[in-house]
Amino acid sequence: MAKKKTTFVCQECGNESPKWMGKCPACGRWNTLVEEVAITGKSSRHTFQTTNETKSKPEKISSIELKEESRIETAMPELNRVLGGGIVGGSLVLIGGDPGIGKSTLLLQVSSQLADKDLPVLYISGEESAKQTKLRADRLGITSDQLYILPETNLAHIVTHIESVEPKFLVVDSIQTVYKEEVTSAPGSVSQVRECTSELMRIAKTKGIPVFIVGHVTKEGSIAGPRLLEHMVDAVLYFEGEQHNTFRIVRSVKNRFGGTHEMGIFEMKEAGLEEVLNPSEIFLEERSKGTAGSTVVASMEGTRPVLVEIQALISPTAFGNPRRMATGLDHSRVPLLMAVLEKRAGLLLQNYDAYVKVAGGVKLDEPAIDLGVAISIASSFRDQVPKASDVLIGEVGLTGEIRRVSRIEQRVQEAAKLGFSRAVIPSKNLEGWTAPEGIEVIGVETIKEAMQITLEN
Repeated sequence: MAKKKTTFVCQECGNESPKWMGKCPACGRWNTLVEEVAITGKSSRHTFQTTNETKSKPEKISSIELKEESRIETAMPELNRVLGGGIVGGSLVLIGGDPGIGKSTLLLQVSSQLADKDLPVLYISGEESAKQTKLRADRLGITSDQLYILPETNLAHIVTHIESVEPKFLVVDSIQTVYKEEVTSAPGSVSQVRECTSELMRIAKTKGIPVFIVGHVTKEGSIAGPRLLEHMVDAVLYFEGEQHNTFRIVRSVKNRFGGTHEMGIFEMKEAGLEEVLNPSEIFLEERSKGTAGSTVVASMEGTRPVLVEIQALISPTAFGNPRRMATGLDHSRVPLLMAVLEKRAGLLLQNYDAYVKVAGGVKLDEPAIDLGVAISIASSFRDQVPKASDVLIGEVGLTGEIRRVSRIEQRVQEAAKLGFSRAVIPSKNLEGWTAPEGIEVIGVETIKEAMQITLEN
C-alpha cells in the first residue's frame, strides 16, 4: 500500500528536505523550499522499458554495430544545423527562452512544415486556447490538415490523445503547465516537471516520436525548474534575442545527436520567423566607419564564422571608482583587458569609465575576440580611428602576448568574402595554411605590436 509522506522540495535545484528551512542547503537560495506530498512504497510510476521488453546485457564495444540515425529535415536549414542535421526520431528536445521571444511561433512553423510533408503533428497548448493558436496560425499562413491542436494540461488526457492521433511529431507548450494527477503538488513544481518529463521521455523512446517541450526561463536566463530537466532530455536549445530587436538566435547548449554551441539566426517579421543566411552582413550593415573605438572581430559560433562589430567608449570618470560596463560579452573580460593595456601598453585607464558593446544584440563568449576588444578600448582612449578594412583575431594573455586561436582559416575566409583587405592574427597561426586571395594576413606577438599596426598607420 502506498504511503504519503510530506517533504520540502527546493524549486530551484530539486533538493529534498524533511523539514522547512529558509535557505536551501544544496544551492544556497532563500525561500525556495515548498511543501509537497510524496508517495512512498509501491508506486504506479511508469518505468522505462524497450519496445520488445527484453533485458539489456553487456556487449563488447568492438561488436556493437552502428547505424545512422534517421532524421526529419525541416524547411529551415538554420534549425537543422543547430539540431545536428535534422530532427532525430524518438528524441526529446527542450527549448527555452524569454516570454514573447517567439518560441511558440518557431515551433508552430516547424509543425506546419512537417505537416506539409504528410506527417501527423500534435501541438499541445497549455497556455493558449485553440482559437488563440488558430489566430497565430492564420497570421503565419498555416492551413495544414495534418496539424492537430490540443489545448490540454492533464497528462493523462494528453497520453490518450497521443494514442488516438498517433502523431509523428509532438510539441508540448509548455512543460510548466502540464500536470499529473497522481502528483499532489501544483503544476510547474519540481515534482510535476520531473514526472511529466519522465512520462514524455517514455513516450518518445517507446513510440519513436520526436517530442519538443517548451520551458520557461528564470530571471537569470536559465530554464526554470530543476537542472535534472536538462539532464533528462536529448537536446537543449536556447531561443535568445531582445524585445526591441527583430533578430532571434537559436543556440544549442546540449545535443546528443550533434555538436553543441551551434547557432541559427532568424529575423522576426509579421509573417513569422525568416532565416538569416549570412549573419555577418546583417551585423555589419549599420557599422559606422571612420569612428574611434570601432573594430571588427571574427568569432566562431559552432562551425560557422561570424563577423561582428565591437564598440568601445572611454571617458573620464566623475566618481572615485570608474565604471566598467559590457554588453554582449563577459563582464570580467573588460577590466582584465584594461589591466593588460595599462601594464603592457602604457595606457593610463584607471581614471576612465569604459563601456564596451557587441553591436547587433549577439552574445560572444570565446577568447578570440580579446584582440578586437583591446584595440577598441585603445582606439577610443587615444581617439585614433582604426583602419575600417581590418579584422582582428586573437586571444590576449596577461603578459600581453597574442595567443593562437582555432579555425583561423575559416575566420579569414569569411573576412575575405565580406571584402576586408587585412586580417591581424596571432603569429603562431601563420603556419600550415594559405590565405585566400584579396586579403593580407599580418601576424602579431604582443598587444603593443598590434596597436602599432592597427592604430598608427
